[in-house]
Amino acid sequence: MNQSHVTGMRIIGHLDMDAFFAAVEERDKPRIKGLPIVVGSDPAEGRGRGVVSTANYKAREYGIHSTLPISTAWKLSEKAKKEGKPEAVFLPVDFEKYGEVSERIIEIIKKYSPAVEQASIDEAYLDLSDLPAFKKVEGGFYDYAKEIAQKIKDEIYKKEKLTCSVGIGPNKLIAKIASGFKKPNGMTVVGSDNETACAELVEAFLEPLKIRDIPGIGPKSEIILNKFKIKTIKDLKNLTKKQLEEMFGKWGGEIYDKARGKDDSPLVLEWEAKSIGEQETFLEDSLDANKVTKKIKQLCQQVFSRFRESDFENFRNITVTVRFSDFTTKSRSHTLKEATGDLKVLEFEVLKLLFPFLDKRENPKHKAIRLLGVRIEKFS
Repeated sequence: MNQSHVTGMRIIGHLDMDAFFAAVEERDKPRIKGLPIVVGSDPAEGRGRGVVSTANYKAREYGIHSTLPISTAWKLSEKAKKEGKPEAVFLPVDFEKYGEVSERIIEIIKKYSPAVEQASIDEAYLDLSDLPAFKKVEGGFYDYAKEIAQKIKDEIYKKEKLTCSVGIGPNKLIAKIASGFKKPNGMTVVGSDNETACAELVEAFLEPLKIRDIPGIGPKSEIILNKFKIKTIKDLKNLTKKQLEEMFGKWGGEIYDKARGKDDSPLVLEWEAKSIGEQETFLEDSLDANKVTKKIKQLCQQVFSRFRESDFENFRNITVTVRFSDFTTKSRSHTLKEATGDLKVLEFEVLKLLFPFLDKRENPKHKAIRLLGVRIEKFS
């Protein structure tokens, strides 16, 4: 955990690219500039079965957002079209291109900070608390951190013609929440060189926010908390640690700390893949054994191809996921006695996990299958 030798406290930045996939597509395709853009599965004129990966801010004005069913996104676009607005442009996901752009962005960030954690393809944490240039800075160390972050934003835009939003705070939690505070192309600083003043700023920043603004609190947790009339982080602070642990177990204790802006997690500078997986939604629900078997083998080959590109030689755990026509989702896993790096072994074990879903063992009502997924873990 890096700390400033001068201030004795951490100053962490979180950089989040704005509507990354859609922004890259808009940059590379001038003809669609300024239009609502949706990156994801093929909508197939409203019959598509996948989801939205990214929607730009114009598309979000129509109610389109990531993880929304692509068929719903299509309907919202058609509704906007009838109202005289531009219809959305639907584009497929190009992970290879986005990955190359992401690598160049990370290289820019590393020029300004010695410690960078790439959290995903479009976001990163950077330590701004121990930079060589931190001396006696007029205006304070947080002002200097903001200056560095602005230089990063400017260079990314100059070289990639893409905008990003940055949050700066005393830890990763506050930095991440702050980066989403003024999107797109925003900058939010929550902190002070004075430790007492910093704690007060963090408290004032967090309390009015909704509980869903805390990373990790999802729809199910929100429903549970809403039953106790907990809507904001200020409301959440009225619950004791014991009460939260009774509701959520160990996670409840973490929620208690997060509501108070506490987070001592370090930056993870060396990232390793914990799993490699692929999944695909059928254009039409099916229980045809030949069709399902063919698709699962294709997924095995895609997963294995990505595995071969990694630095790993073997894997031990295999998981198959099946989503039925009624959206019920089941997963089954198997851990091999000996690690393997063989495609044939992967296919054999995946089929063993899959076949019970084709008959009454795992599918007594003979429901058609909507989605299949394959994942491997426990690498060596």
